[in-house]
Formats: sequence, C-alpha cells, structure tokens
Amino acid sequence: MTARHFRVEGVVQGVGFRPFVHRTASELGLEGWVANVNGHVEGEVAGPSRAIEEFATRLRTDAPALARVRSVRLTGDGRQPAYGHGFEVRPSSPGGQGTAARELPPDAAICAACLHELRDPQDRRYRYPFINCTDCGPRATIIEDLPYDRVRTTMRRFPLCERCAAEYADPGDRRFHAEPVACPDCGPRLAWRDLRGEEALRAAVKTVGEGGIVALKGLGGYQLVCDATDPAAVAELRRRKRRPAKPFAVMVQDLRAAARLARVGTREREALTAPERPVVLLARRRRHGAVPLLAPEAGSGLPRVGLFLPTTGLHHLLLDALDRPLVVTSGNLGDEPIAVDDAEAARSLASVADGFLTHDRPIRSRYDDSVVQITGHTRITVRRARGLAPAALPLAVRHPVAGVGAQLKHTVTLAADGRAHLGPHTGDLAGLSTYEAFLTSYDHLKRLTGIEPAVLAHDPHPGYLSTQWAQAQPLRRMPVQHHHAHVAACAAEHGVRGRFVGVAYDGLGLGDDGTLWGGEILVADLRGYRRVGRFGTAPLPGGDAAVRHPSRTALGHLLGGETLGVPHPYPWLTRPFTDRLDPAELATVRAMVARDINCPRASSTGRLFDTVAALLGLCDKVSYEGEAAVLLEAAAGDEHALPLAHRVVRAQGLWVYDPTPSLADLLERRLDGEPVARLAAAFHLTLANVTAELVDRAVAEGAPRTVCLGGGCFVNRRLLIEVKRRLHAQGLRVLVGGQVPVGDGGISYGQAAVAAARLSEG
Repeated sequence: MTARHFRVEGVVQGVGFRPFVHRTASELGLEGWVANVNGHVEGEVAGPSRAIEEFATRLRTDAPALARVRSVRLTGDGRQPAYGHGFEVRPSSPGGQGTAARELPPDAAICAACLHELRDPQDRRYRYPFINCTDCGPRATIIEDLPYDRVRTTMRRFPLCERCAAEYADPGDRRFHAEPVACPDCGPRLAWRDLRGEEALRAAVKTVGEGGIVALKGLGGYQLVCDATDPAAVAELRRRKRRPAKPFAVMVQDLRAAARLARVGTREREALTAPERPVVLLARRRRHGAVPLLAPEAGSGLPRVGLFLPTTGLHHLLLDALDRPLVVTSGNLGDEPIAVDDAEAARSLASVADGFLTHDRPIRSRYDDSVVQITGHTRITVRRARGLAPAALPLAVRHPVAGVGAQLKHTVTLAADGRAHLGPHTGDLAGLSTYEAFLTSYDHLKRLTGIEPAVLAHDPHPGYLSTQWAQAQPLRRMPVQHHHAHVAACAAEHGVRGRFVGVAYDGLGLGDDGTLWGGEILVADLRGYRRVGRFGTAPLPGGDAAVRHPSRTALGHLLGGETLGVPHPYPWLTRPFTDRLDPAELATVRAMVARDINCPRASSTGRLFDTVAALLGLCDKVSYEGEAAVLLEAAAGDEHALPLAHRVVRAQGLWVYDPTPSLADLLERRLDGEPVARLAAAFHLTLANVTAELVDRAVAEGAPRTVCLGGGCFVNRRLLIEVKRRLHAQGLRVLVGGQVPVGDGGISYGQAAVAAARLSEG
C-alpha cells in the first residue's frame, strides 16, 4: 500500500463532490480523507497504486453533474500509510496550499428525485417548498464565504433536526453533506402576513387565482407573480410595475405545458430543462383551438415568448395548485435592482403586490433569472444570472484583473489563474440603488473568489458610473474601448489568440475619436484594434432624448445624415412620415439639426434600427432599451423580401456603409404600397449584405478569416442568422458569444480579456 495527497480544483464545492469522493474511494477499497479547503477539495488516499490511479481517473470522468473539474493532482512519495479507519469526510479548512482563485457553484433547479419526494404523500418532505439535496438547491445565493459549509451560508440559523443530521452524516444518503438540507421540522417556513406554512401558500394561491399580484421570495430575489392567462391581471401588473411594453417571462409546469404555448425543438428542450432553468425565448403559438393561450398583455403581442420551468419546490407547488401559466417577473420597479431584503421588498413593492409570500431564509446575493435563446444551432446568452453566474469561464489571464462593465445591462468580471468569474446581471446603472447593487456584488465576488485585482479595466465613457467609480480607485486603471470589448469577449470565450475581424453592432459606445460608435468593423486581437469600417453617421437630436424617441433618430438621418456622395431622400418621400409628427417638435428638431445644437453624431446600428422602425410607423417612442428593434424584428418574422438598395464607399481611409440609399428605397417602396413586414425583412437582409461586403473588403486587404460578432444587435435572431449565412458562404469562420452575453452584459468579460492580454505583454 502507498499513500498519495490529492487536490481537485474547479467547481467542486456545493455540488456533492466530497460525498462523491467518499463513495469512489470506498468502492475502490481505499482509505484516507477528503475536505473542502479554501475554494477547492483536497485529501489523502491510501491503497494499491493501481487503485489510486483509477481513483484519480474517476474524479475527472465521473464527477457529479453540477461539478466542473478543472484539474486533479496527485502528489507524495508513495510512503507507507498509517491508516486503518476507512475513508472519512473531514471538517473544512479555510487554509491550504497556493493562492489560486476560488470557484463558486451557481444555484441549481430542483432535481427529479427531490420533485418526486415533494409530491409523495409518504415522504417526510411532502409539499416542503425548500426541499433540496446535493444535486440541487441554493448555492451562490446563500453563500457568505468559502469553504462551502452550512456555517458559512444563510442556512446557519437553521440547526439540523435529528433526522436531517442523520442524512447529512450518512455516506449512502443523497443528502450526505448537502449544506442547505432542511425539512419542515428544522428548516425555513413560508409566511403570508400572520399565516405560516400551508396556510400561507393557500393564501397566495387564492390571491393569484382571483386575479391578484403576489410578491414571492424566490432563490435570488423577490418575484412578482400573476395569472398569465388573465388580461386584467397582467395589465394591472404592467401599470403598477411601470412596465408598459417590455414582455414578461412566463413560468409553466413542464415541457408539455411549454409545447402548448411555444414551439419547442430539441435544443430548446435541452435549454429549458438544464440545471440553471433559464428563461428561454421561443416562437409563440397564438391559440389552442379557439382559446388564446396567454393574455396578449403578457408578451406585448410579440411573436416570441420567454418561458421557463419551475426552479424550486415552491414554484412547483404554486403551479400545481393553479394549473395555469404564471407571469413570474423581477420584483422591482422600473430599472431598480431586484429586491432581496424583506424590509426593502415590503417598502418598494407595497404599491405593486396584493400580498407577500415570503420565508425566513435570507438571500445573501442578488440573482435575477438568466435568459437564453436558440439561434440556429447556437445557444445565445442574453442575460447571465441565476444558475449560470458566477461559474468560472476560461480566460488566458495570469495577473488578477477586473472588468467593471458598461452602463446598461451591467455586470462585473474578476479574473485570475486562467479563469474569469462573470458576475450576475445587475441592471442599468441609472440610479443610486443599482449603483449600490454593483458595489455590493463586486465586493462579495472579490471575497468569495479571493481575487484582489491589480488592474481595473473600464469603459472610456466619462458619464458611465462604472467608469467614474474605477477612476476613483487607488489601483491601476485601463480604459478599454466599448466595441473592442464586445468583440474581444467573443474572441476570448472561443480561445482566439491571434488577429480576427470584429463586427460590433449595438446602440452606442464612445469611440476613440470622441464620437459615438455602434456600427463597427474592426481588425483586432485581444490587445488592440484598428477600425476598418463603419456605418455612416447621423445626428441624435437631443442626445438621450433621441434614444427614447426613434422618430427623432429618424429625423436625424433624414435631415442631417452624413453626406457620402448621394443626396438625401427627396422631401416628397419623407412627407408621410413627417406629416404624422407633432409640428412643434418637428420644427424644434429641424432647428437643432440645422444649428448642430445638442446633436451628437453616431455611427450606430441600433439607432438605424430605431430609424427604420419609426419610418415604418412601428415605434415613435420607446419604454425600454431596444424596443424599436424588437418590434422591427417581430414585423420581419420569416418574411421573404428583396433587399433594399445599399452603398459602401471609401471615406477617410475606412469602408463606410451609406444608409441614405437604403432609407430612400425603403420610403419609396412604402409609398408604392409594399407591406411593412416585407420592408422590415428587407432591412434585415440589407444589413446582412452590408456586413458581408464590409467584412469582404477588410479580408481582401489582408484581414484574418476569423470573424467575431458582438453587440446587442446580434440578439436579433433574423439578423444573426442572415449575417452568419453570408459570412459562411464566403468561407469565413464565424463566432458569436454563447456563455458570455452578446450584448453589454458581456462587456466586463471583454474588458478583463483585453486587460489580461495587455498585461501578458509585460
């Protein structure tokens, strides 16, 4: 017999890894011990050399489903061991060898075994909302520190009863060392005013069933719940939540219920049932027979709907009792962060909810629901939050760095030792509450990962709160241009080390020339970039006011679009559009553009989407960022169309797409009676053709044949599919973010990737 020390790194705490190690060692007849140490697992194993090698192999290949094993190392000189007591799980230790960054387990939705127990009248956890085991339940939302043990989670206030303690200590039990384990005798309890347990649940069910709105304390924060089939209830939720148009997510009981509401293919099914249980954006079914399946108000009439399956026992109990789809949306007002504290929720949601279904387990970290969609064969992450964050992503990084994100869809990333921790979606840094949520998230992520960044990478825009915060810190700061961060995020996720063509399409970001960018073709690597192409610029009358009013953006294009050799559309083409606008506002905008008063120029793809949506009469004013583009994509659907006229010219050393011929063609064809849907489709096809031409010009001049797509415009399925199709036809390698959000939620990861690459140069 010999003895070897072993160390396992990766996501190996909070995922049932120690029980797995215990079972594996016991099956192989090995002795020794295992423990959580700092952020990894280590121990000692003794027995025949061949069995020890098999043990190490199984740790890599047979790990629990929620584990992510990054490395297994055996060390030691094979000395004769002094064992004779079998294999044991030892108490955790905060120390250990090395200073590697620690990896964190995300929350996991209720597993099949726990769901069976939840519905089994003979089980002692029958109908217990907080049921969990080593394969499921809260993790990131309850962890206060590592190593991951109950005493360092918000479950520490719930001492185990005798039966739970026996399960926790039994190597053969599914709850062996399951830190959040609990039961009705010793765990958290539901509350509704002065009601507890089943009575509290019944009160919530009654409220929702009668058309009311309930604030429910979920895994990562409060959620607002109402009947998704009740138009009046959904409309009232919109009014109270101040969310007039943005679609709501809808929770359904199971895959069968999802398939009644939407088209669910193989990849969509895999996404819906993944342990993270994200909201999945799906093509909506309008009716089942003569009966509408959802209240139109739930999805704002759009052809796609965000569906997700229950994440906890509590959600299952609600859906089982009500037997209908439920709107389950973030518990907040407007753009505020999701409420997590009970007192905070009672204050901020009092005007929204008719009652609160809460419980006494504190939420340590704020995690909204993750959102994904399937585009062709690719799963795109729209929002990385509960169930996905803060799991580590690969990144070529040695020195500890932080990317502090942008302004919209804010996230923060901490990176060191070959991996990056992309924190959960915070929201838009538009006010004090979201800013404070950012600081709390950043500090907690630092504490848990053990990463103390030496460099803060930030956006150069001086108006961003994240930039202002970074500039006030006593650390080395590194500005990273917004669109470089977008395409660098894509490249880093896919392990691209050399040069590539970056296509960055989004709303707005500050360019290195001091103007606003958003339709960019870059030749880049992770250290830097060169701009080789762009969209033509147009003024944004009123700055941010134009972003909120697509009709103003359209006027900016019509009245002051960049002159690139083609005259602007004739007045008679624009008259149907200008005639429906308020004459006073029209006169004001004309004067602003003519005198260049508060009219910053932008080469933005997102603002061009706004322009076309306004010209087609789809949207003159938005209530949420990207609304006009969403409506334009919805109008296009799968419609066949002929592309609009377009023109790419050489200007100031760059290839420039001049949108003027496209807008003139759009207006003329609309005057000729071409349907809005066909013209919306034509615009998407035109942008795809433009992208292919701009990339082709860059490649012809020596750019690489790998193309990385980034920016929020690529959440648009029609645009992404058409762009990829054309670039593939040119024989190019085309990459788009999968685990990293393609929009501004991925900016912090891109910033960290750029900072890491620059530091590696020395």
